[in-house]
Amino acid sequence: MQVSKRHAGLLAAAVVSLSAFAIVQASHADAPQSAVKAHVDDFMLADQDLLAHQLYRMADDKAVVLLAYAAGDKQVHADAPALMALKAAYAGKGVDVLAIDSRIGEKRRAIIADAKAAGLDVPILFDYEQLTGEALGITRAAEVIVIDPRTWTVAYRGALTGPAGEPYARQAVDALVAGQKVALEGHPAQGAAIPFPERARAASFAQISYAKTIAPIVQAKCATCHQPGGIGPMPLNTYEQIKGFSPMIREVIRTHRMPPYLADETVGQFQDDDRLTPEQMKTLVHWIDAGSRRGAGEDPLKKIKFQAPDWPLGKPDVVLNVPEVKIPASGVMDYQHPVVANAMTEGRWMKATTFRISDRQVVHHILTGVVASDHTGETFSESSWGASLGGYGPGRGSNIQPADTGVWVPPSGGVGFQNHYTPYGRETTEKTQMGLYFYPKGQEPKYILRTFGIFDFSIEIPPNEEFHHETSYITFPKDAVLYGITPHAHMRGQSAKVSILYPDGREENLLALPRYDFNWQYEYFLKTPLKVPAGAKIVARWTYDNSTRNPGNPDPSKTVYWGEQTKDEMMATYLHYRWVDETVKHQTPEYEKMLQANLMMGVLDDNMDGKIELSELKGGPQGPATMLKKYFALIDTNHDGALDPAELAAAAKLLPKRGGAPAKAAAPAAQPMPTGAPAAR
Repeated sequence: MQVSKRHAGLLAAAVVSLSAFAIVQASHADAPQSAVKAHVDDFMLADQDLLAHQLYRMADDKAVVLLAYAAGDKQVHADAPALMALKAAYAGKGVDVLAIDSRIGEKRRAIIADAKAAGLDVPILFDYEQLTGEALGITRAAEVIVIDPRTWTVAYRGALTGPAGEPYARQAVDALVAGQKVALEGHPAQGAAIPFPERARAASFAQISYAKTIAPIVQAKCATCHQPGGIGPMPLNTYEQIKGFSPMIREVIRTHRMPPYLADETVGQFQDDDRLTPEQMKTLVHWIDAGSRRGAGEDPLKKIKFQAPDWPLGKPDVVLNVPEVKIPASGVMDYQHPVVANAMTEGRWMKATTFRISDRQVVHHILTGVVASDHTGETFSESSWGASLGGYGPGRGSNIQPADTGVWVPPSGGVGFQNHYTPYGRETTEKTQMGLYFYPKGQEPKYILRTFGIFDFSIEIPPNEEFHHETSYITFPKDAVLYGITPHAHMRGQSAKVSILYPDGREENLLALPRYDFNWQYEYFLKTPLKVPAGAKIVARWTYDNSTRNPGNPDPSKTVYWGEQTKDEMMATYLHYRWVDETVKHQTPEYEKMLQANLMMGVLDDNMDGKIELSELKGGPQGPATMLKKYFALIDTNHDGALDPAELAAAAKLLPKRGGAPAKAAAPAAQPMPTGAPAAR
């Protein structure tokens, strides 16, 4: 299922008071001044491993050290040993050491190789738009900026060391760690100049036209959500409104929180990608830095009557009313599993679904599936559902099938729901409606869209760990076409990276979310569907933040396992695909069973060597680790110290059935078409 329109806009977060940082001219690098306590605004950038780092989450530090990096720079390579020594000296003492690469056109693969050659083992942040480097006043490679997190000011700027090895930067860090004032003159960095083309145009930023440039960007990328009836908390439909929120707009652009499209811009291409382009980001920030001037011309936004539609895809063919539910102000609610009757007298091929939510704060997610017979009013397990009809999650609205694919909805029977509600401090009543849209008769699809969840029920996240890694994969038994990917985790989910590992060993990144956000859960449909050959693996690599630096962490002191509630965690990666040789006329449900049979190996085999060692068995009560550990010696029939696929398959027969979706069954792993589904004409 595909989100029809990406929600672009601004969250109603607390407004951080941000001064417009003056763009520093190139001559600044040649005359650094330690006495200048320049304010440092928040930023968030992805590193060489596609993991995001946000400056203000380091508020518990005593010092933050940033090195201006450029691949191949001789001074950077010369300074690398001293920087690594500084990092080692302050390990565990409240000092973060990072590098920032603002040079245009740098590539991750080359950066990783160059950093390895230099012996530099620190996060290297990619400043794609140069907005962070501009604000920090970076002009040369090897320039070091030491930041005081107590005041978010620059405590030292200049060379890492002096001509005779004087430890300039380390002296600044020593002072901050000791709680003392930094009294140190700056010393010019000796690296190569880093061009910042926009600096030459700084004088023209005050001439950026609101009417001709800014208003069209806001209309196209923000007002979809920020209008009456939209999901945005405040409207952005006039100059006055935009001007009033301009400090927040600047902040959320620099931290990549808005528009809330989480995919990294350097990995993959996706349909319905409505994020700001790099040029739009720079234009908005520079306009705000120059004072958010109104300029000449009428306000084009005032000529538009903004109003979000009740149904974004138009009037549905069928509307289902989900039984209303009273949500208490506090406590934990079990999942709700109502079944709503389907009054259709004939089966149809579904093209899209959308949801109308009366109280978005309370709905964690909604999942749906076909129920073949009438179970209205009953609690009906997801393991008995047929095909998935899509779902709703924070930030998601409509679901649209890829071209020429569909889901068969039979007559009568019903639609099963899995509804997860989260109390938020006020009693409320949720009244959900679901709209279904069908292919016109005579224009039915050729292919069946299927959904499979890579559910890693073996996750085990230690307490107080900031960067915890988990890996899972699924091996495709037959040729397939991958249309889209939907990552899902809870509040400790930090980053997600999905790749394809081909049978010949080549690996290609398909999707990267450097900073996963539970509040914005999207389905990412590839601009060009991907051919997945038999034997290829789709690999999901997640990181989790179970530290106090994660503002959404329910409890950093606990070991966290797979579980349904938000206080627990999940590692779910949904794949939306079809089998190459399957059509509506020729269906192959047996392929789904073969895919399902590969799941356990993929979620337990953390080192991806095709077998499971005793050390890889982990996870809480939701997983099979306890049983497998207990009987490991018996299951390991060839006594090689590991479980191969045949041994694991034999053991799996003794485990409880999981239906392809333990705990959270977004859709059964196998989605056979109900008997009687007609072939498309």
